[in-house]
Amino acid sequence: MFDRARFKLTAWYLLIIMSVSFFFSTVIYRGLIAEVDRISQVERFQVQSGPFEYKVYRPAYLDQEIVDEIKKRIAMTLFAINGIILVFSGGLGYILAGKTLEPIAEMIDEQNRFISDASHELRTPLTSLKTAIEVGMRDRRMDLKSAKSLIADNLSEINKLQSLSEGLLQLTQYKNGSNNIKFERLSLKRIVSEAVKKMSVIAREKNIEIVNIIKDFKVEGNEYSLIDLLVILLDNAVKYSSQDSQIVIDATKSKKTVTLKISDQGIGIAKKDLPHVFDRFYRAESARSRKGSGGYGLGLSIAKKIVDTHGGTIEIDSELKKGTTVNISLPVFS
Repeated sequence: MFDRARFKLTAWYLLIIMSVSFFFSTVIYRGLIAEVDRISQVERFQVQSGPFEYKVYRPAYLDQEIVDEIKKRIAMTLFAINGIILVFSGGLGYILAGKTLEPIAEMIDEQNRFISDASHELRTPLTSLKTAIEVGMRDRRMDLKSAKSLIADNLSEINKLQSLSEGLLQLTQYKNGSNNIKFERLSLKRIVSEAVKKMSVIAREKNIEIVNIIKDFKVEGNEYSLIDLLVILLDNAVKYSSQDSQIVIDATKSKKTVTLKISDQGIGIAKKDLPHVFDRFYRAESARSRKGSGGYGLGLSIAKKIVDTHGGTIEIDSELKKGTTVNISLPVFS
């Protein structure tokens, strides 16, 4: 499809370039021919010197064969120039068409991968729901207790579907850039406190202490987006940390950025997985093998989009069985 579009776009480029080239060639040709005709018909003076200065008037003209030869050479030169322009324009137009279509092709490929990945992830809970309901309907001896158990299992799958759909919507929202997101001067300490408050119940269930030691730095950003970012990162830290451990949140400030650091004592991430942790639907081996961790591998993708929207950077340092540190750099308020 893109090869055909590339050739069509190249043809349009050639049509435009050659139309302009032929137009100027016609103007130049007519101008030069008019000048040749003028020279061939002009009268000039021949001045002779002697005892008395006098002027002899003599009509001067070029031979018609010479005039025709000059016109022919002008036409051939312009034709050759247009031929060279055609060849170079064709090659450059083809390259330019490829460069023009490249981001569109990448966007469509990304969209296709998104649809494929989402369909794959949605298929699992839907299949589980369908199978459980079909088995239940065939069971003639199902009592109230069994029916309630079936409904509870189905409700669990529905919650997974809801979590997945919300994650996909959130990812799509931040993927569209910062055009619809309002930035303002924010207190980083207040943003972190709000996120910690949201995660406090889940952290208490595992007896995990979240230690917030940041100072009150001012950053430029969107309040709700940054809270979402920190909730995602803290949720991962809590989810993959062991009982009775600690999560430390700290921040340092430079001239142009504030770097927020979230460190946990969790299961860590293998080096081979680190380059892919921000890929959509990617889950590290240590996360997949951990019982009850759940998730679809969307959290860090969303976090990356939020940070990108704010013009910042996010990096992860981790070591298996020792913990993970997430470093987020955000621009200070100017």
